[in-house]
Amino acid sequence: MKKGLLSFILCTMFGIGTAACAEPQCMDAAFPAAVRPAKAGAGQSSTVQNPADWRLVLVNAAHPVGDFTPPELITLRNGVRVDARIYPDLQQMFDDMRAEGLSPIAGEGFRTFDEQCEMMCGRIREYRRKGYSRTESESMARAYVAEPGTSEHQLGLAVDINSENGDHQSVYEWLAARAHEYGFILRYPQGGESVTGYAYEPWHYRYVGREAAQEITGSGMTLEEYLGADD
Repeated sequence: MKKGLLSFILCTMFGIGTAACAEPQCMDAAFPAAVRPAKAGAGQSSTVQNPADWRLVLVNAAHPVGDFTPPELITLRNGVRVDARIYPDLQQMFDDMRAEGLSPIAGEGFRTFDEQCEMMCGRIREYRRKGYSRTESESMARAYVAEPGTSEHQLGLAVDINSENGDHQSVYEWLAARAHEYGFILRYPQGGESVTGYAYEPWHYRYVGREAAQEITGSGMTLEEYLGADD
């Protein structure tokens, strides 16, 4: 078992093992469903090991990726990592945005399984500090943070894009209008919550390749709908 995951389990179950376990603790119950590692089971499938097209791998609650690492990662200048195969299109998109006076930055890229565990745990702790119950905190956290094993960030194909100078809205508007030209789609669009399972995130873009991105964006579909996996 990986050291990070072992520490996380100790933290979650017993409140010991890492500095992150300082009060308030991660949870007040042993390894709750909200932070339980996702594995393919009945009614679930995982296509990440042998996808027909690596750009169109679907990862969500029904299609877990497990503890996956892309074949090759590249590190951006701010330390964020992405799948090396998406880098040329990502760099071209950022260059073109900068040429138009914007200051895009990739705030999040590839995350390991353990890092996803820590993120979920941290969001739950945040809500608990605000006085919400355990159940409320888990539910609220799930709206914005994927359970470990079900996050697109574990593919290295998803990037959270914001602005270095704080002008986030201008960046979001540019991306909404142009990102598909570079192979990226708005993964969690407004109005798609019942299909994707996540709240609207104007910063979260997923690489699917230029052809698929134009088809998905032009049709207004989510990735689930495009792949016929929205049932």
